[in-house]
This record gives sequence, C-alpha cells and structure tokens, in this order.
Amino acid sequence: MSTDSTQPGTPPVPGDGPGPDLGKAAGPAVGTARAAGSELIRLERVTKRFGTNTVLDNLDFSVDAGKHVTLIGPSGSGKTTILRVLMTLLKPDEGTVTVDGEQLFPAPEKQVREIRKKIGMVFQHFNLFPNMTVLRNITEAPVTVLGLSRDEAEERARELLEMVGLTEHIDKHPAQLSGGQQQRVAIARALAMRPQVLLLDEVTSALDPELVAGVLDVLRDIARSTDITMLCVTHEMGFARDISDRVLMFDHGRIIESAPPEKLFNEPEHDRTREFLSAVL
Repeated sequence: MSTDSTQPGTPPVPGDGPGPDLGKAAGPAVGTARAAGSELIRLERVTKRFGTNTVLDNLDFSVDAGKHVTLIGPSGSGKTTILRVLMTLLKPDEGTVTVDGEQLFPAPEKQVREIRKKIGMVFQHFNLFPNMTVLRNITEAPVTVLGLSRDEAEERARELLEMVGLTEHIDKHPAQLSGGQQQRVAIARALAMRPQVLLLDEVTSALDPELVAGVLDVLRDIARSTDITMLCVTHEMGFARDISDRVLMFDHGRIIESAPPEKLFNEPEHDRTREFLSAVL
C-alpha cells in the first residue's frame, strides 16, 4: 500500500509555552531531500516477530519525499516497531526496507550506517545525555558522526535552539529543564543531523498534559515551514489531523485503512477504525 505521499516531565518553568514560529530559522533544519513526490521510504513484505508474537505482518507501504504520514492504532499494533526498524534499532525477520533509493535491510553494515545519517528520531523519553549540556547534546553527533567542526556544529545548534525557543537554556543540563523543554532539545538534536526523514515516536506521551501543547506547536511549525519527510506515531488525534498528508490505521501489524486525515477521521471505512476513533476522540 502506498501512502503517497517514562520519563515524567518536571513542573513547568518559563519557556514551556507554545513554540515559536520557525520562519527563516527552519532553513538549516533539514537535509537535501529528493524531489517532492518521489518515493523516499519503502517497506516490502516486512515481517517482525518477537517469539511467537508477530508485530509486523507482511507489511507493505511507502512514503513520498516531503510528505507527513501519521500512524495511529491501539497499543501493541506495531506502529513503534516500524520506526525502530527504520532507525535500525530492530532488524526485520523478512522483507526489504529501502530509504532514498538504497536498501537498508538487508544491506552491508557500512551502507546501513550511511543511510542512518538521513534519518532522525525523537523518542518518547527524550534520551538526552544527562552529563552533557544542552549545547553538547545537540553538537555531539554532528561532530562525531558527520565530522563537522565544533564551531560549525555549535552554530547549527544555536540556530536550532532559537527555532525551538530554548536559546537561554543552552548551558543547562537536562535535569535543569522541564519535560517539555527536554523534548524540544531532543527535537533540535534530531534536526542537527539535517535528516531527510524525521521519525516521531509518541513524543508527548511522557509529558505532563500542560507541557504537550508547546512541543506539538514546535512540530507543527517544522511540518509547515520545512520540506522534511515526517513519519509520526501518536495518540494526539488533533495533531495527526493538523500535520498529516495521510493517516494509516494499524491493527495487529497490518495497515487496515489509509486515507487523508479529513477522510479517515470523518468517514472511516473500516469498522475497526471507527471503533478505535470512537474510543480515543
């Protein structure tokens, strides 16, 4: 099927409100992408099992460059597993995965490392390095993986921190930040690699409710202001409706419905989709 396209938050502190409009600051956030409309990601007959549990079941789908695709469905349906396969944190048992025309699985390790540079991921629980400052968290990978000079990496980090509204926190450590601020640092860190693809895994699920809006506003601005391809797993249906070109409904490791958000949320065709949406909306 083609799409064509916990760490709890600490109490709110200043700077946790809605994210800023990215404006021109968004320019350096993304990598050199394929032409809009061309296929960037493809999974063919991908199967992943954990013991006797099949979490991805002969899965086929693709995502076009510059498109924003959101995966919804019940917990345990396989949504996060797809992101972890694309990040090479998990290896599929069967099938092929292609990113930007290059095979990710199966492929030699050197090729896998090069393809991974094109993909950024923001996790549920931030995964920041607690012993590093905000600045160092953002610059570490561009320096060690991409080979940027420290000055180049810091310039990029400052632009991104301005983008996510955290310039004044550049020398703090993660423990000095609220959960919402830590997640915005994690978004900046992912973008510092200038990826073609940004994977978002339930990025607000570990946050206190009052901190969710600021993180989602930053992501809305990124979706609106850049040409980055986004693949998002979320239970925030309003966010999915706002940013998606296409929404995929997952159940038991399969895509059971795929449609533009206005169609899927207003006129779902599958009984399971209607049942899921009635429970979460």
